[in-house]
Amino acid sequence: MPSERKKDGAARERCVRPADARRWVARLLAIGVLSVGSGCGQPVGPATPQRRDPASPAGRRSADEQPADAAQDFGRRLDRALALGREFLLASQRPSGQFRYQVDLRTGAVAAQDDPVRQAGALWGLALIHRRQPTPETRAAVERGAAFFAARSRCTRDGCRFVRFPGYEQGASGTVALVALALLEFLQAEPTARDPWSAQLDEYLAFLRSLQRPDHRFYRAYLHSTGAGWGTPSPYYDGEILLALVRAATERRQDGDPPSRVLRAAAATDAAYVQDAIDQPRDDADTKGFFQWGCLAYARLFHSLWPGTAVYGPRTIALGHWMIDVHQVAQRPGNTAYACEGLVVAHQVAVGLGDQAAAEKFRRAIQQILGKLLTWQVGAAETNAFLRRQAEISPSCRGGVLSSAENPWLRIDMTQHQMHAILLARRAIWP
Repeated sequence: MPSERKKDGAARERCVRPADARRWVARLLAIGVLSVGSGCGQPVGPATPQRRDPASPAGRRSADEQPADAAQDFGRRLDRALALGREFLLASQRPSGQFRYQVDLRTGAVAAQDDPVRQAGALWGLALIHRRQPTPETRAAVERGAAFFAARSRCTRDGCRFVRFPGYEQGASGTVALVALALLEFLQAEPTARDPWSAQLDEYLAFLRSLQRPDHRFYRAYLHSTGAGWGTPSPYYDGEILLALVRAATERRQDGDPPSRVLRAAAATDAAYVQDAIDQPRDDADTKGFFQWGCLAYARLFHSLWPGTAVYGPRTIALGHWMIDVHQVAQRPGNTAYACEGLVVAHQVAVGLGDQAAAEKFRRAIQQILGKLLTWQVGAAETNAFLRRQAEISPSCRGGVLSSAENPWLRIDMTQHQMHAILLARRAIWP
C-alpha cells in the first residue's frame, strides 16, 4: 500500500479537524444530505475552527446568500427538472430493462452504439430517484433493470458475480460497480425486497473486491470467460468501485470495521489521482475523472470516524477548490453536472467543518452551473437558443438533457448525472 506522503500539502494538513467536527458531517449524512441513497492549494479554514450546527441558520447559510424567495424559486426549478428527468429515464427504458443509450431529439431515432457502464449508470440514476421519490413505476423500472443485468451475468466458483454485457468480449469494472450502487440505493428504499437483490448485491460486491490489484487500485477490465481482472486502473472505475465498497462497508458493515481493504484503496486512489493535482496545483484528466466519485466516497470515510480517515474531509474540500479554480469547471463548454455531484458534497463537508467561505464558494458555483444546465433540458420552461430553434422535437425525448449546448443527441448518462446533482442540491442546499 502506498504510504502517506511526508509532504501532504500544507493546506490540507492545516485543515484536519477533531472528531467532534466530523460528527456534524455524520449528522448530515444520517439525514440523507450528502448522499441521495448520497484557489486550489489555499487553506480551506483555520486550524481550529469554531464548530457550527449545520441545521441552524448560521451554520446553513452565509450572510450574502440569495434571498429566501430567490432560493425558493430556484428550488422549484430544480423540482420541475427532476420530474422531467424522471420522465425521460422511464421513457428510455425498454421492456427488457435495457435503456436506449443515445437518441436524436429531433426524430427519436436511437443510435446503434451502446455503453455498458452508462447503461448501469442509468439504472443507478433511477434507483436514486426511487429512493427519494418512490413510485410503483420507478420501483418496477429498477427491478427490470436489475433483472436485465442479472440475466446477463454469471458467478465465479467462489460466488463472485460479474456482468457479461451482450456484444462485448470483455467487461468493464465500472459496470459492476454501478449495478452494485443501484442495488444499494434500491434496498435502502425497499428494505423488505431482499430476494433476490440482496444476495446478488453481495455477489457483485465480492467481485469488485476480487478486482483489487497489488497496488490496491482496481483492474479496469475483466474476462467474460472467467471474470479474471486485467488492465491498468481507470480513475472513473476506481472511483465508482471505491464508492460502492465504502458504502458497503458503512451501510452493510462488510469487509471489517474499519475495513482495511477499503482504506488501502482510498489511500492508493488519493495518491494516484488527487495529491499531486492539488499540491502543485495542475489540471489533470485523471483527477477530473475521479472527482465526483472521490468526493462522495471521501465524505463517507470522513464521517465514519475510523482511524486514519480524518484527512478525507479536508481533501473533499480541497477537491472542490481544485474543480473550480484549476479545472475551471464553470468555463467548460460541455455538460458539467458531474461536477455538481462532487461540489454539493464538498459544500456540506465545508458546512460541517465551519468553513463558511468554502461552502459559499461551492454553492455559488453549483447554482451557476445548474442554472445554465436547466435550460439544456427538453421541455423546460426556459430553454437555450438551440432548443428554441428546433421546429420539432420527439415526444419521447421530453426531459432529456443536452451533452453540449447544440448537440441534438441525448445521451442517457447526461440526464442521469444531472438528476443526481439536482437530487443532492435540492436536499442539501435548496430544501
